[in-house]
Amino acid sequence: MITISEATINDIKLIQNIVHITWPITYGEILSKEQLDYMLDLFYSDEALTDQYNKKEQLFYMIYEDKTNIGFIGIEHNYKEENTTKIHKIYLLPETQGKGIGKKVINAIAKMALENNSKVLSLNVNRFNSALSFYKKIGFEVVDEVNIEIGNGYLMEDYVMEKKI
Repeated sequence: MITISEATINDIKLIQNIVHITWPITYGEILSKEQLDYMLDLFYSDEALTDQYNKKEQLFYMIYEDKTNIGFIGIEHNYKEENTTKIHKIYLLPETQGKGIGKKVINAIAKMALENNSKVLSLNVNRFNSALSFYKKIGFEVVDEVNIEIGNGYLMEDYVMEKKI
């Protein structure tokens, strides 16, 4: 059984564990090791996650299969003061992929979004990420292409995708 529960500050180590497992697999062939390390530190250091958690700009949720932590999400309702819920982070352990869990998680996010008066789900995905086909399969459409400078000369080369709910 899949459950999603609001994260606490004590879940930071679980979040870091998930990204240190998933990122090298997800981005290892897309990004250099240097960029990967830079981004992990930028977004997932103790300080970065504590700051993100405390500011409540993103709401973090932990994903469990039975009692085992298998992933997490970071979402923001009323993104850019619109009726949009932005999925900033969605990571599931590799061994759980292809089992329909990602779709269940997106459906749970859509339910939370509707409860917060959102009409659209939005996310960014690296243009070379294999998850792109998953998002298209479940109804997301590419609405923009962006290059986001993140420092040290690195770019995030993303598609912006949306799905009406």
